[in-house]
Amino acid sequence: MSLSLLRHTPYLTSTVPLPIQYFFISFTKMPKTRLSTIRQNSGSEVGGVVPKNRVKKRRVEMIAKEVKTESPDQKFLRYPEIEDFANKSSNINSQSIQPPANWERVIEGIRKMRSSEHAPVDSIDPDEGVTSLQPKERRFAVLIGSLLSSQTKGHVTHEANQRLLENGLLSADSMDKADEVTIKTLIYPVGFYTRKARHLKQVAKICVSKYDGDIPSTVDELLLLPGVGPKIAHLVMIMAWNKVEGICVDTHVHRVSNRLGWVSQPGKKQGTRSPEETRVSLQQWLPKEEWVSINLLLVGFGQTICTPLRPRCAKCTVSQFCPSAFKEMSSPASTSRTLSPKKKH
Repeated sequence: MSLSLLRHTPYLTSTVPLPIQYFFISFTKMPKTRLSTIRQNSGSEVGGVVPKNRVKKRRVEMIAKEVKTESPDQKFLRYPEIEDFANKSSNINSQSIQPPANWERVIEGIRKMRSSEHAPVDSIDPDEGVTSLQPKERRFAVLIGSLLSSQTKGHVTHEANQRLLENGLLSADSMDKADEVTIKTLIYPVGFYTRKARHLKQVAKICVSKYDGDIPSTVDELLLLPGVGPKIAHLVMIMAWNKVEGICVDTHVHRVSNRLGWVSQPGKKQGTRSPEETRVSLQQWLPKEEWVSINLLLVGFGQTICTPLRPRCAKCTVSQFCPSAFKEMSSPASTSRTLSPKKKH
C-alpha cells in the first residue's frame, strides 16, 4: 500500500495521546479469619440474629481497622477505591517503552539512503487535481483515495482516483447518486475493486446523511465506516483534518520495524504480529515529531533496500544496528551469497 499522501504534510505540534489500554481487576474473597471473627461477634446480639445493616457496618469498621494497623510486609487484600482505579489507569496510559539503542542513528542513516535512491512511493503527486476542490470535497477525496490504496500499488490507486475525479465522483453527493457498477468500472483494477465499490457507496451515503457531505473528524468515527481500519483512519486524520493522532503503519513499516527490533508484543520479546500491534508499539517510544515522517521514510526504505524477499543488507548502511542482518552476516555461509536476514516477519 502506498501512503505517499504523507509526503507533503508538515508535522503538527499537536499533543497525541498514547493508545488506551484496558485492564481488569479481580476481587478476592475476604480471608476466612476475618469472616469468622465477624460471625463470632455477631453472636452477641439477642437471639443470635443481627440486622443486615449492622453486620455491614461492623464488617466495614473491622476492615478499616485492619487496614490501619496493617504492617507494610503483610499482603492484605482489600476492595480498591476510586483513587486506586484512577492511579492504575493513569500509570497504564502514561507508560512508555525504553527506546531501542541507536534508533536515532538508524533513522539518520535511512534518511541518507532515501535521499540518494528514488523509491516508487516518491513517484506520485497526491495533490494532483485535488487541491482545486472545495474543503468538503477535498476531505472526501482523501478518504476515498485512502480506501482505494489498501492492497493496491500506488500508481494503480492514483489512476483510479483520477478517473473518479474526471467523472465528477469525488464528492459524497455525486458518489451516493452514482451506480455501483459505474464506480466498480472506474476503480478497476485496484485490489478487491468489487468490495471497495460497495464500500464507497456505503461511505458516501453515511457522509451525506450523517455529516452533511463531509467526513468524520475523529478516529473513532472514521473506524465505524465500512472498509476503514486504524491505518486508514490515522492517515485520513493527518491528510484531511491536519491532526496527528497516530502513526500510519503499512506492510513496509511493519516489516522494517520488526527487522530492526524496534517493536514487540506487549509483555513479550517476540516481534509484533500485525501492523496495528506495530503502530501501538512504535507510539510507546518514538517521539511524536517523527510520527508523520516515519511512514514515508520506512515505506521507501522497504521498497528499495529492506525489501520483502531479498533485502539488500550488503548495501544498507545501518545493517550493523539491525539484529536481523547481523545474524546472517555473522554466519560462515553469508560470504558466498547475498545477505538476507533470517528472521521473517
